[in-house]
Parts: sequence; C-alpha cells; structure tokens
Amino acid sequence: MSGQAGESPSAVRPEAVRRYLLGLQDRICERLLALDGRSTLIEDAWERDEGGGGRSRVIEDGPVFEKAGVNFSHVHGAALPAAASARRPDLAGRRFQAMGVSLVIHPRNPHVPTSHANVRFFVAEKAAAEPAWWFGGGFDLTPCYPRHEDVLHWHRNAREACAPFGGDVYSRFKAWCDEYFYLPHRGEARGVGGLFFDDLNEWDFATSFAFLRSVGDHFLPGYQPLVERHRDAPWDEREREFQLYRRGRYVEFNLLYDRGTLFGLQSGGRTESILMSLPPMVSWRYNWRPRPGTPEAELYRDYLRPRDWLGEAASGD
Repeated sequence: MSGQAGESPSAVRPEAVRRYLLGLQDRICERLLALDGRSTLIEDAWERDEGGGGRSRVIEDGPVFEKAGVNFSHVHGAALPAAASARRPDLAGRRFQAMGVSLVIHPRNPHVPTSHANVRFFVAEKAAAEPAWWFGGGFDLTPCYPRHEDVLHWHRNAREACAPFGGDVYSRFKAWCDEYFYLPHRGEARGVGGLFFDDLNEWDFATSFAFLRSVGDHFLPGYQPLVERHRDAPWDEREREFQLYRRGRYVEFNLLYDRGTLFGLQSGGRTESILMSLPPMVSWRYNWRPRPGTPEAELYRDYLRPRDWLGEAASGD
C-alpha cells in the first residue's frame, strides 16, 4: 500500500490514478462484452471546452445487457462546482481537476440485478495554499427479484475489498451507502447497498489510492457471478413490467440526489455521458402497491431497508 520506490507515501500522483482508471475501464468493458456475447460497443471520445474530456463506452440492446455504460472522464476547470464541495465549503471556487470511472448496468432479464459503481479522484488548488485532494466512490446493487445468497455474496465481496484497510472500514462505508442511496420522498432504499465513500483523505495518498484500487478491482468479482447465475432464468411480462417500474426509482434518485450527476451538469460535462446512467425503458404507475404474498411484496418488505446482512448471516437469523 506504499508509493513507488523512493517516493513518499504522501506524494500526490494524479497520473498514476489516471492510468489505473483507464485500465479499469478497459478491464470492465472487456468482461461485460464477454458476458453479453458482443464483440463491439459504442465508444465516444469527447473534449470539454473548459478543459479535459473523456471516453464513453456503451453496450445497447444486447442479449444480456439492455444498456451498460462505462465512462472515463478527466476534467479540470477554474472553479470547483458546488456539488463537489458540498462537504468542504472552504474549497468552493478553487481550481480543480477531477477524474473517475463510472458505470451503470441495466440488464435485460429482470432476475439479473442492476448495478452501479464509481471510483473518482479530485484535486483542488489555490495560490499560496496546499492542494487539497480526496478520493470517492463505491458500488451498489439494485435487484428487482433478490436472492438472499446473492446479497450475501455481494456484501462479503465488499467486506473483502475493505479488509486490508481496517476492521471498521466495511461497516462505516456500508452504512454510508445505506444512507446515501435512499429516496427520502419514497421512504425506501434504492437497493440492497454495498459501499459508498467520499472526501477520503484520512490516510496518506498511497494508502487512499490503494483503497480506491481495491474497490475498483472488487466490482467484477462481486457482480459477474450474479449475471452468470441469472441471465438465462425464465421471466414473464409481469416481471418485465415490475422491472420497468423499479427502474423509475433509479431515474428519480439519479436526477434528484446523485452528486455525480449534479457535478457533471454543474461542471459543464458532456450531457450524453452524464445521463448514460438512465435506463433505455422505464415506467411509472400511479399509486401502485405490491400484492401481499408476491415476490414483489417480498422485495419491499425484506430488502428495501438497511440491514446488517453479514451480521444476520453469522448469527443464523
């Protein structure tokens, strides 16, 4: 978890972060293409007028993934947007650079969970002041028809990503994920959680960067087995309709609350890439309620609320 040989662990290395993020995008896209059975995807390289740009990659209308997007961006500008400095108002208005990989996967089969992941790095600079830097990111899972063993696998993988960095890291960032991915106007969680962290600079740079890499590297081991397990499961029109209805919650969260979406729009980012996270098809139904005793009711009763998944499993509950 240290820096390069002869280099201080506190030395800030944006180019090393950039190289890692580009490689992560490549690895995830290669694996998603293999899972989907596709050989190509849509790729756009774009530039931002104020500075920087990115590389957007999207699978559309595939046999497994109805839409899967994996974006890399590296932008810089003269004034840090409000969405990025909400927790650090002292940094508002500083010159900044921000880079990250963000992905959202909307499967075709309602039994394959939707998933999101993001890893990012910020540097904010001001004349005659030390640069401020921090990492953020995480991953979360949004199933329509959850399986308990899938949720346990997802959280065990998340705990494994955090384990080398302290015994309390998983529990802290799991709780933060539960708090963040919550729709207060609906009174429900977006899904079954995972990890979320932001403004991370409590360790030195080398350790913080190592943690970012661990989170990024653990996304595929957490998600791929769930895709392989359920991509060929039979489904019917009722389940498809429920999937489209639940996607509406995803849209509501991303447009109303998501800090990444707000940052992208406030910083003049590329709209097509920012809104890549939205599903290709979605529906809303007036005052809909699940019928008691159905799998849909089970989702609302047992899964769309914060739970200590691993603690319950250990105690046999």
